[in-house]
Amino acid sequence: MQRDLRLRIQRAASAALVMFWLGAGSARAQSYAASPDVAPAGREVVDEAGRTVMIPQPVQRIVSLAPSLTETLYALGLQDRLVGDTDYCDYPEDARKKTKVGGAINPNLEQIAALRPDLVLVTKSLNRYDTVRALDSLGIPAYATDPHTVDEIVSSTERLAEILGVPEAGNALALDLEHHLSALKQRLGAFPPRRVLFIVWAEPLISVGKDTFIADALREAGAVSIVDSTQSWPQMNLEEVVKLQPEFLVFAASHGGMAARDIDALTSLPGWRILDAVRNRRFAVISDAVNRPAPRIISAIEDLARQLHPEAFIEVQEKEKLEKEIPPKTNRSSANPAHRAMDRETPSEEACACAR
Repeated sequence: MQRDLRLRIQRAASAALVMFWLGAGSARAQSYAASPDVAPAGREVVDEAGRTVMIPQPVQRIVSLAPSLTETLYALGLQDRLVGDTDYCDYPEDARKKTKVGGAINPNLEQIAALRPDLVLVTKSLNRYDTVRALDSLGIPAYATDPHTVDEIVSSTERLAEILGVPEAGNALALDLEHHLSALKQRLGAFPPRRVLFIVWAEPLISVGKDTFIADALREAGAVSIVDSTQSWPQMNLEEVVKLQPEFLVFAASHGGMAARDIDALTSLPGWRILDAVRNRRFAVISDAVNRPAPRIISAIEDLARQLHPEAFIEVQEKEKLEKEIPPKTNRSSANPAHRAMDRETPSEEACACAR
């Protein structure tokens, strides 16, 4: 009897000890979870609009609210993290397949929240502050970019890559873009800039202000805008344009061939026919990449430079022509790797969204 009693007491004591440790472990776990010293994984950064943003780490799910930001993510190789973008995000082609969250001006906040993004990317010049505040109220962090020059587009891209955890990709892309710009500047250095009018809209006539990234892109291409306005999208008087007589009219080939239609229409209008550029058909049509502050803008700058200053590219053009006529022989022991090819805003919401 005494032996059985001792066994029961020992078993009870053992059970009590087990329960004690289980309870203690649970209490420690609850205490750890509730501890104010244990913060969720995140990183505090200041975006280009001057806002302090707490960004979760790592960032795995991204929604882009601007075409330029969508392009930038693809250029950085982060397309797999892009879970949603706007109706106007159309480059590269794969971007059209992403879940759409509406326009850039009035995106569908419910749709954005349903995508459970770690971060929403916006750009100050296109997206509304009301959208950012609404995202804040939903507990969704938003990071804003705000480049105003071509150099700032490059540095903004590099900064975004660092924040998203791919600094090596950002550094490599920035170096490549800077190399293209440096080579172009050296090639155009001996030639005076062409005086141009960049046409955003023909009727009414709308151009770009001198402080915009597009005006800076023109300068990088060996051109200078005749428009001396601090407004981003100034409406121009045709009489003033006639007095200034730009050497070239520059169009972005977007909106379903609008540039071609505009050119044909201008040549038949009495007021426009007074312009030497129209009479002599000195038009430059480039990719709509010039409208977006993204890495692809460098390719549009190079294209414009070739059209405005063909004399600066004569030897390049002759070499390309010769290579087409006589393909080079392949020599495995001495062949050099091919140079990596570059993948490569208006009054209405549609035009603005398509541009940015």
